Amino acid sequence: MGISFWQIAIVVVLVVLLFGRGKISSLMGDVAKGIKSFKKGMSSDSGTSSDSNDQSKSDTDKDSNSQN
Repeated sequence: MGISFWQIAIVVVLVVLLFGRGKISSLMGDVAKGIKSFKKGMSSDSGTSSDSNDQSKSDTDKDSNSQN
């Protein structure tokens, strides 16, 4: 009782008729740009979080040394 090929084909045809090929291709391009910028943000986020962790450790070491 799953989805058959014909049901998927009918849905695809209806989507193309409603939105048009140009609109769908531009939408897919926008999705691709969003994924690329998300990956770029995640990679730059991981680089800055390790830097801030190192900095907070050095700040903690400075505070403990100044108290002694």
